[in-house]
Amino acid sequence: MKTYRIAAIPGDGIGTEVVGAGVAVLAALAAREGSFAFRFDHFDWGGEYYKRHGRMMPEDGREQIRHHDAILFGSAGHPEIADHITLWGLRLAICQPFDQYANVRPTRILPGITSPLRGVTGPELDWVIVRENSEGEYAGVGGRVHQGMAEEAATDVSLMTRAGVTRIMRFAFRLARGRPRKLLTVVTKSNAQRHAMVMWDEVAAAVAAEFPDVTWDKMLVDAMTMRMTLKPQTLDTIVATNLHADILSDLAAALAGSPGIAPTANLNPERTFPSMFEPIHGSAFDIMGKGIANPIGTFWSAVLMLEHLGEAGAAARLMKAIERVTADPALHTPDLGGRADTRAVTEAVIGAIRA
Repeated sequence: MKTYRIAAIPGDGIGTEVVGAGVAVLAALAAREGSFAFRFDHFDWGGEYYKRHGRMMPEDGREQIRHHDAILFGSAGHPEIADHITLWGLRLAICQPFDQYANVRPTRILPGITSPLRGVTGPELDWVIVRENSEGEYAGVGGRVHQGMAEEAATDVSLMTRAGVTRIMRFAFRLARGRPRKLLTVVTKSNAQRHAMVMWDEVAAAVAAEFPDVTWDKMLVDAMTMRMTLKPQTLDTIVATNLHADILSDLAAALAGSPGIAPTANLNPERTFPSMFEPIHGSAFDIMGKGIANPIGTFWSAVLMLEHLGEAGAAARLMKAIERVTADPALHTPDLGGRADTRAVTEAVIGAIRA
């Protein structure tokens, strides 16, 4: 029997609650399948670790998880610690050195959930957003000089490489080719960003020639927000830069009903390093400890993890269990307008798996 080693990193806020729920669901799924098992290694990294040690994770933290099959992550963000410290000290400290350059965020309206878009139903909003996850606006290039003085200056440089853009474009075109509509939208801002984004457009056109069976178009990022809300049925697979896709995917989650249901896969497609799977909802300290966090985003992230591990049958079973639970309004958490708690939703998904 195959045993998968999973590094479980709850991080901050409700991360502990939803990752705990995810571990329970995955354990139940493995028991139901009988063909594989999970070994979970738990790591207490995050804001509380920082308060004790002055860093978000140990100096050798990446080496501790380097040989795991996958990483299940909760969230990074603590009200007592600056956001750039929590993000760069933990999540990006894993994503970038592990070259998880393809951030994949599927979005669709699950059964039982109503989109805030008037009259829009499931078939009309079924997208996958591919986010370049290693460079661009979040490359970390820049600095500050004359700090605290009137002439202080600060820069953040959006750094794009032809190699980095080419590989994310090929990834997105391959993904689009594998979906029924074979449709890709390339998000850009080359009218105002006249260097790197122009190269982004040029690479997109060159890579498109390798995929004649994929229909593609190009959309300025500001116009894209309007298209997502007014014509969602015209979209399918979407590829965008690190910053643009970060923003657009949060909009997509809201249009699908709630950030609480949205999943993420941070993929190293070459499998040189482990990939990381996480919900997008953040640490949500305002509801921490109340037991009302929506675990669906974590469960859906676990589906993506199972697909990455090659367990397609188990992934499909878990997704069906999720859809069976969301279809029941009595099992909606407060972010979806319901009264259910984390435990009830988790137990219902486990029950659906066993059924």
